[in-house]
Amino acid sequence: MPLATPSVTLPLATPRPVTPHPFNAQILTGVIGVFVAAMMSGLNSRIGGLSLIDMKGAFGVGADEGSWIGSLYQAFELAAMPFAPWFAVTLSFRRFHICVVAIFASLGLLTPHAPDLASLLILRCLQGFFGGLLIPVLMAAALRFFPLTLRLYGLALYAMTATFSPNVATWLSATYTDTLANWHLVYWQSVPLALFSMWAVGWGLPQDPVRLDRFKDINLLGLLSGVCGLVLLGLGVAQGERYDWFNDILIRWLFSAGAALIFVFLLSEWFHPQPFVKLQLLHRRNLGLGFTVFFSLVVVLLSGSLLPAAFLGDIHGYRTPFLAVLGLSVGIPQLILGPATSFLLYKQWVDARYLFAAGLVCLAGSCLIDSQVTSAWMAHEFLIAQTLQAVGQPMTVISLLFLATSVVQPMEGPLVSGIINVLRALGTLTGDALIEHLITVRQKTHANVILDYATNAGAFSRDVNGHVAGYLHSLAERISHQAFVLSIADTYLVLGGLALALIPLVLSLQYIKPPVLNKTSH
Repeated sequence: MPLATPSVTLPLATPRPVTPHPFNAQILTGVIGVFVAAMMSGLNSRIGGLSLIDMKGAFGVGADEGSWIGSLYQAFELAAMPFAPWFAVTLSFRRFHICVVAIFASLGLLTPHAPDLASLLILRCLQGFFGGLLIPVLMAAALRFFPLTLRLYGLALYAMTATFSPNVATWLSATYTDTLANWHLVYWQSVPLALFSMWAVGWGLPQDPVRLDRFKDINLLGLLSGVCGLVLLGLGVAQGERYDWFNDILIRWLFSAGAALIFVFLLSEWFHPQPFVKLQLLHRRNLGLGFTVFFSLVVVLLSGSLLPAAFLGDIHGYRTPFLAVLGLSVGIPQLILGPATSFLLYKQWVDARYLFAAGLVCLAGSCLIDSQVTSAWMAHEFLIAQTLQAVGQPMTVISLLFLATSVVQPMEGPLVSGIINVLRALGTLTGDALIEHLITVRQKTHANVILDYATNAGAFSRDVNGHVAGYLHSLAERISHQAFVLSIADTYLVLGGLALALIPLVLSLQYIKPPVLNKTSH
């Protein structure tokens, strides 16, 4: 009975079909413009986090205040994602995209000139929100404009926003802040990308009719509760570890208020005739189960970027120039491996579920190798594992996108892309927080174990020629370093285990036959 109501309102919930346009070089140029804008948004978020130390120094803010710069950006980016496709359909895809890109780049120009911390935080909130509007429309564009014979290559473009841009961001951050010694470029780098994107979209994509009549039926309650709820939830996750999670009243309030508002949002979306995201679609196995796998996969993918950087930065004091090679070793191969994965998925003998599972095995193998880390490891010791990451990431992400989008009609794309991107952004936030918490807990555990061992071994009973304070300081430092190394190894094991645990779920997804290619396909 609960499913009867959504089926009646389906004609209203699904955007009216627009006139199909033949795929040609002009359309391809326009989609590339959308792709560049999505990459620009992802790079701005990632590079902003990597260059946070330089920004805090430039504005003279401490660690506590500075942590909110990145948290607010991520929270507002998350809050914008479910609503981008709806507004793109309503205001016309081309006009919406050009306006959002222009505002995003303008905010980037203003950010380095913020007069004080309050102004900086406001600018980062706004830029995060408009940046969050850019990534979801890329998937909608790939589903709409690419013909079936090329659609998997369009999904490969979207996948690169998760596999390419986060990994090359380290190199770009190093170039701006260390090589060129100008942290302003962290925000100004979006301007040339924005100019190209606006030109490409303006020239390449067709102008759809503006449908302002849709505002009469807008789910205003869902819009307000969804934006506010996701902002609060995002801030709670991002700041949770710093405030000791639910032991702090601020975190309890952020989570409780955010959860209540999100419940209102989901409830209103379920019954609204013109929703921003159509939750009823999650009854399809490859969407409901597939999105659960996707959320966990995003957490696993952090093993290729977050953990090596954390280890080398803490143990060896590496700055971004020395970490860039690890990011590039995963990011650059995506330019080849992404399309190659799409090519494989078109082969009739390939089952996307097994290709997905093989990718998870690669990721698990990478984590298993890195779990052998010692304090003597340098950057080159991670390269074998990074190679497995470079192979496994496109195999998992593109296979999942194929399995999920194959049960979605092209005009349902705007109703699904918002959900995918919310899960991706929330998965990244949650993964960062969980990894940070796991490292902290395991580091304390290992430190206590090592300290007990040192005590039992008589490390404190020997004569140190009167230099007791210096000896104890050196011992404490060595214990802390070793405990951190062991906590990194534990985290790799947990993420590797999570990757393996996803394999049965992946094999439970519905089999999707590869698209049949023929010479008459257009």
